[in-house]
Amino acid sequence: MMRLFRAVFMFAVLLTLPLVAHAQDGDGGGNSAGISRKQQERNLAKKERKDKKSLAKEEKRLLKQHRQHQDKATRKRMKRNKRSSDRNGPRGHRDPFLQRLFRKH
Repeated sequence: MMRLFRAVFMFAVLLTLPLVAHAQDGDGGGNSAGISRKQQERNLAKKERKDKKSLAKEEKRLLKQHRQHQDKATRKRMKRNKRSSDRNGPRGHRDPFLQRLFRKH
């Protein structure tokens, strides 16, 4: 009798397993989060843009803080060098030899 009860019980449990497993699926066809892939990609792109913008803002703040820590002569020299590099672009300008030789810093 006990063996029959145990067999019937196991049979009933095995019959309900597919129902329990099926209950885990969402209504969106396996998309349990409720967000479409396109929307998720948009959110990810928006987050990346926001992170990039905040990183640039933080770099700008740190550069400004670095400038404020310098004395006046150093700030003027930094400004002069920046103007020179902006004028010459990325081609790597070097000052003439004598000018480099007799420069203060």
